[in-house]
Formats: sequence, structure tokens, C-alpha cells
Amino acid sequence: MAIEINDNNFQELVIDSGKPAMLDFWAEWCGPCRMVAPIVEELSVEYADQIVIGKVDVDNSPNVTAKFGIRSIPTLLYFKNGEVVDKQLGAVPRNTIEEKLKALL
Repeated sequence: MAIEINDNNFQELVIDSGKPAMLDFWAEWCGPCRMVAPIVEELSVEYADQIVIGKVDVDNSPNVTAKFGIRSIPTLLYFKNGEVVDKQLGAVPRNTIEEKLKALL
């Protein structure tokens, strides 16, 4: 299951984790976000031991959202060594997301 990432736990769970990470920036009211959500959940189970996969509710985490300049959702950010190394905007198919995850390993 994807981890809920917010302003309070972002540093600990993403930057300090020592693992690559993918964050799904989303909101309850976002239709395309609901299309991506099941894919993110599936991948969070499959890659649980290798990659931190989290969801950031943009309405509840304004600091993290602003820090990365998120202006449209869904936005997926891919982190390696605490730095953003890739970005995906909009709803995309599972294979597109999975290719980016594999590139983190």
C-alpha cells in the first residue's frame, strides 16, 4: 500500500529513507488522479522492498506541493539520492510508470 506522505513526514520517509522514491501528487476531487491511483497502489505492493511509493494529497500538504512547484495533478515525481530525477504529468498507463520505477533501481 502506498504510504501517505505529508509536510511532516516528507523528509524522513523520502529524503532520509536511503531508497529511491516515487510520489503521486493527487487530490480527492481530481478525476485523472483516480485513474492513476489503482496503478500506484499495485506498484507500491510490487516494489515495496525496493522503492518508497507514496501519495501526497496536495490539499493537505501545501509545503511539499509548493516546494516542488506542483501546478497540475496528477504529477508523479521520481527521487534518487534525495533528488528529483524524473517527472510525469497527467494520467499515464502502468507500463510508463513502471519503466520509470525500474530506471530508479
